[in-house]
Amino acid sequence: QVRLVESGGGLVQPGGSLRLSCSAPGIISRITTMGWYRQAPGKERELVATTTDGNPNYAASVKGRFTISRDNAKNTVSLQMNSLKPEDTAVYYCYARGVVGIVRNDYWGQGTQVTVSS
Repeated sequence: QVRLVESGGGLVQPGGSLRLSCSAPGIISRITTMGWYRQAPGKERELVATTTDGNPNYAASVKGRFTISRDNAKNTVSLQMNSLKPEDTAVYYCYARGVVGIVRNDYWGQGTQVTVSS
């Protein structure tokens, strides 16, 4: 199973910052979109931020607080999260849409926990 590799996450106080990073293995080529989703307990997975052809897309709830960045040459994507709120607490999943072999598909990381609490 092809998985993206995430790092970052952890426990932070409200108002604090965290940075998530993700790397796609070299077997995935022609990646179009990379980004981040999150899932809080009892809720469905939701989009946080994605970037396609240099164009970022943010959920309304994180716009102005989170910044997504991508290195196309290295197939990496990062999420800088500032002014964190308790409602940002969730498992964050890295996402990429690319090609393995001849099939284009969606690929995910294993998830990393972000907890915002005092």
